[in-house]
Amino acid sequence: MPKTRTENPRRGINVRNALGVGPQRHKEMLAPMKRLAVLIVLILVATVSMAVTSAQRDPTVIDIQKVANNLYVVTGGRGTGTSSNTVSGCTTVFITNAGVVLIDTKLPGFAGAILDKVKSVTPKPVTTIINTHTHGDHTGGNTDFPRTVEVVTQANTKANMAKMDAFKGQNDGFLPRKTFTDRMTLGSGQDQMDLFYFGRGHTNGDAVIVLPALRIAVLGDLFARKWAPLVDAGNGGSAVEYPQTLAKAMAGVKNVDSIITGHSSRTIGSGATAKFEPFGPVVKWADLQEYTDFTREFVASAQASMKAGRTVEQAVAEMKLPAKYKDYDMANARNDVQRVYEESKTR
Repeated sequence: MPKTRTENPRRGINVRNALGVGPQRHKEMLAPMKRLAVLIVLILVATVSMAVTSAQRDPTVIDIQKVANNLYVVTGGRGTGTSSNTVSGCTTVFITNAGVVLIDTKLPGFAGAILDKVKSVTPKPVTTIINTHTHGDHTGGNTDFPRTVEVVTQANTKANMAKMDAFKGQNDGFLPRKTFTDRMTLGSGQDQMDLFYFGRGHTNGDAVIVLPALRIAVLGDLFARKWAPLVDAGNGGSAVEYPQTLAKAMAGVKNVDSIITGHSSRTIGSGATAKFEPFGPVVKWADLQEYTDFTREFVASAQASMKAGRTVEQAVAEMKLPAKYKDYDMANARNDVQRVYEESKTR
């Protein structure tokens, strides 16, 4: 007898067969749906990723990031009022056996935020502050720390700080008690810090701090970011000598792989509507070489224009630098060319 086929009720109904759709047609019908599903997932992932990245990389918000063992950088700290287009300089946190060394202390009002971040990584107290130079976005928090904290600067920076209202009167006790001229070493072994002065640039007291055990150097605003540098002539800075000073630093600092820059952002626009985008704060030694080359070529171009009889405005408009510098912030270019002209006239 022929076998009688019985349906297994547990198998359910084959929708494709019920609709009279062949295998190929079935695949064609599902393909657009699969593509749509994949697209939706990608959009959701991208949206979440952008939101997280934006939150993590807002350069105005006080944050702390680990650079190496016992070394951190506190970034962020936007100013208010006339300082609203400024984000504070970086604060380097070096945890030693004796206590915490801070390199720079941001704008006034951010000392508490710095301490909160320090306490999140170590219970040790702050024992030493090293200021890379005189500006308020790097020295502003000094007066909020106990007077027992030792402050160290290059000698010219102490003289510049003494002219600031923040360190006059009863606050003169916060002026540096320890200074150096060309070189000083603090600590030893894993805690060693070598402080150098190589000449005029951003100011006449820019300190370079090298942490030999970590192969890292802190340059403050001598290398703030990739830009036409801010030259503070009032505090002894020099546009013409800037590339020479950087070249001396390149030659004088040995066995360093990474640089902590003076700032972790760059400004787009000005005033209350200014926007900020991240930069650094940890870059490679090769970036310092590129920045040194940039300042040298910038100054050479300005001097050539001056020799050719061009005005400052013409020198800026006609300046042609290599394409590798196309992303540099040139907001200070006119002021820098003006400084080159004025300094070159007296040489």
